[in-house]
Amino acid sequence: MNLQIRVNAPISADQFIALLQASTLAERRPVHDRACIEGMLRHADLTISAWLGERLVGIARSVTDFHYACYLSDLAGDREVQRQGIGRALIEATREQLGPQAKLILLAAPAADAYYERIGMTRNPRAWMLSREQPLAED
Repeated sequence: MNLQIRVNAPISADQFIALLQASTLAERRPVHDRACIEGMLRHADLTISAWLGERLVGIARSVTDFHYACYLSDLAGDREVQRQGIGRALIEATREQLGPQAKLILLAAPAADAYYERIGMTRNPRAWMLSREQPLAED
């Protein structure tokens, strides 16, 4: 396998959508909202991608300050090439772009819990989410 890892390489919305559909993330990402997908790509601070020739087969898309925290918002690999170390390579390449104190943070898909534990990440039970349509409760 002649895999190439690229840092902040241009990725089209069509390529990103195709990869999400070829992975397990399409069911949890707005693949039918092109404007949202384009915004996700445009406003990511760091995108590490894996390519076989000109075919996008993996992505690690992050929002980060590069010094303290890096939220890895998407880690996706094409099902055809999973279990070949691409996810680990994407995470390592992401970490190489960050400062020495930066922590990598992500919210795992339920099916990916065992993977993240296996590669040495630490579970943190204190994550919280608030959707746009959900009002804040009164104190």
